Amino acid sequence: MSKFDPIRPYYDAEANPAIMKILEDPMLEAMMSFTFPQDRNGLWKELMRHTHSLRDFQINFIYPGLMKVLEKSSDGLSTGGFEQLEPNTPYLFISNHRDIILDTSLLNSCLFENGLVMTTSAIGDNLIKKPFLHTLSRLSRNFAIKRGVSGRDLFESSKLVSDYISQSLLKENRSVWTAQREGRTKDGNDITQKGVLKMLTLAEESNDAFSYFEKVNIVPVSISYEYDPTDMLKIPELLAKARDEKYIKSENEDFLNLLRGIMGTKKRIHIQVNGILNEEVKAISKSELSQSDKLNQLTSLIDHKIWAGYKLWPSNYIAHDLLYGENECVEYYTSAEKEAFEKRILEKVNTNNPEEVKNYLAMYANPVNNQKKTLI
Repeated sequence: MSKFDPIRPYYDAEANPAIMKILEDPMLEAMMSFTFPQDRNGLWKELMRHTHSLRDFQINFIYPGLMKVLEKSSDGLSTGGFEQLEPNTPYLFISNHRDIILDTSLLNSCLFENGLVMTTSAIGDNLIKKPFLHTLSRLSRNFAIKRGVSGRDLFESSKLVSDYISQSLLKENRSVWTAQREGRTKDGNDITQKGVLKMLTLAEESNDAFSYFEKVNIVPVSISYEYDPTDMLKIPELLAKARDEKYIKSENEDFLNLLRGIMGTKKRIHIQVNGILNEEVKAISKSELSQSDKLNQLTSLIDHKIWAGYKLWPSNYIAHDLLYGENECVEYYTSAEKEAFEKRILEKVNTNNPEEVKNYLAMYANPVNNQKKTLI
């Protein structure tokens, strides 16, 4: 038994038995009916019965499903920066995080289309408690992050994840995706948590923990949705935070967010690869700074890369001007786009509650404020 068994994806040898376990599951039937609407004879089942690797499962079933999601719920996906990446090279993708499933799925589709190594990706174990989702997650090459643990259990869990990420990158030549923070950004203010970077260094056996980052290829990634399909689902937590109240999730909240993220309206989507930080990491590593200050510098660097690479949409600029009561960004949107966004607000937001309106607008406006910081 491997020490990684509690968190790892399936091995290829386990793929077919896992598929057979969920082959008759109604949720899989629904997924495949959506993915292959012309397949009246269930040919997808026969193909699945002969699928024996995670890559084949991702390419033959997850990828076409994702293309159907883009077709049905978006106005298309654009990309930038993937030409900087090399085939057969593992990268540590550190990304802002907006949607539970799509962020990683879209990145992997872009990597696949560009002939690059697809990732093994972090996912909170709170999102995969249902047996079907747990199996599907492992088939999609996700590894689990334990949520709701503290003290010694948190350290041991973090060390295990760090060791797994290190093995994936340095021994298995497998790229890794992790969010820049624990959980999704709810308020649009994409900030890297220093603790995430510190967790990654737990696998480093030398006394110089920061030297770990010299061994891996850090790539900051920005993903932006013109409309966040889960924007209103994030509002209750933001309001609780603004009132300094403890927010308690409803029983099926994570699952609802997952479904809304997949099928909700997104309009345009952009993924930007923001370079490989090897030279910057070397410079920080050679400095006389303390380990803590080195991590602070890397945290700030990743933030600025993600902010600068974030594709700003008319929705961001409109929200910024509405939030601050000005026309600073008016050149970046049309009156028709503003009218459509204001209509969305009227349909979704309780406009009699100024606090709710403010939080909704800030969710879209904060990326504009952050990108301004990169221009100073």
